[in-house]
Amino acid sequence: MQIEFYGATSGITGSCHILRANGETVLLDCGLIQGRREEMEKNRRPFPFSPGDISAVVLSHGHIDHSGRIPLLVKQGYQGPIYAQNATMELCDILLQDSAYLQERDAQYENKWRKRKGKPFIDPLYTVADAREALDNLVGLKYREKREILPGISIRFQDAGHILGSTSVEVWLNENGKQRKIVFSGDLGQYDTPILNDPAVIDEADHVIVESTYGNRRHRDRQNTIHEIGDIIREAAHQRGNLLIPAFSIGRSQEILYYLGENYDEWELGRWQVFLDSPMAIRASKVYWDYPHLYDEEATKLRKKIHEMPHLQNLKLTESPQESMAINRIKSGAIIISASGMCTGGRIVHHLKHNISRSGAHIMIVGYQANGTLGRALVDGKSPVRIHGDEYRVKAHIHTVGGLSAHADVDDLTRWLSSFRNSYPHVHVVHGEPESKRDFRDRLASDVGFKASVPEPGDVLEL
Repeated sequence: MQIEFYGATSGITGSCHILRANGETVLLDCGLIQGRREEMEKNRRPFPFSPGDISAVVLSHGHIDHSGRIPLLVKQGYQGPIYAQNATMELCDILLQDSAYLQERDAQYENKWRKRKGKPFIDPLYTVADAREALDNLVGLKYREKREILPGISIRFQDAGHILGSTSVEVWLNENGKQRKIVFSGDLGQYDTPILNDPAVIDEADHVIVESTYGNRRHRDRQNTIHEIGDIIREAAHQRGNLLIPAFSIGRSQEILYYLGENYDEWELGRWQVFLDSPMAIRASKVYWDYPHLYDEEATKLRKKIHEMPHLQNLKLTESPQESMAINRIKSGAIIISASGMCTGGRIVHHLKHNISRSGAHIMIVGYQANGTLGRALVDGKSPVRIHGDEYRVKAHIHTVGGLSAHADVDDLTRWLSSFRNSYPHVHVVHGEPESKRDFRDRLASDVGFKASVPEPGDVLEL
């Protein structure tokens, strides 16, 4: 029995770990590497295994950094099942086809440049047809449903509280009369956040693979964060500017809409035009609406009360490119929620071009911004910034709202792991920047008493 640490060991994206037992090979996630161009080029490197030899894939949740290389895996010969929570299946139908469309579009742009330079053309990493073929392999499971997926290998999904359908995965490996239990955290959510339940308690494991995105940081108090959002909206109204909110289409957009609906009167949102300008976020919001049994108690009560999520009379869902472009004619009084969350592409980039040099405009950053992204440059106070090849002076007010992250902070991570005190597993810290992983490993050893390590890519652990 083995664990091989592969993706999200040298950074945050590209989650993928390999389990071997009874002659079978199981992948935990198969995510896309995101970030700088040179980082994304790693997606074209061969897998450290033959895709046709994989026995099963177990997907923790739908975010592309966890699911985005599954179409490539299928394209290269994988034909087996891909186990996912039922809501994750529906979100993947949106996310993987969108990712494939972007791969095709990016290859077209690249090949236009290559044609001018006399260079050979490239193929997209995968196509929409590849994504649809991969989606046919998805097998849905409910939370808390234990299933033997291969001889001697069983799994169970527990709610991770990160996005709809997100899971922590319990895996039981049995070989030659011996059993080992592995728990893969997936991405864990914060405790006491709206809409979703808290991460589920798991109290026993031999080994735990845990994320550490915020392994050395604490988020701002949730109630203070809500007050801060209200203050930003009031300030933008006073200065008669637009408010831009770059937000991830899955999870963050729905949470922001929830807060806007809950505080509609207090924040005087009737004076604004509110746009959800992301086709993917619009489709994902409908999926969220179809899974009320996965809501926490507060969101369940609100849904029953208002029959919508959220109740925003002035919310406009802009799906077409023409509707999106029309927003840029508005100089004042628009709240624009748009992807991508790190400002690396998508419609938010066009809105930034039209607003970033206006002194009355406000930009509210609500999620993690990786190094090398436009979002990170804004957070770091850089000016000018380059967008689509042109430089823009940053005159807009930049606000970093730290309490809205969909990721657990260091206290949340420690709280979740403390449930394992009865078994004191070996903890393997992944999915974080190097300093974050090291700091969290040291905290677990000194404050909790766990044996903890930070694996390197390609490390193999004999169980």
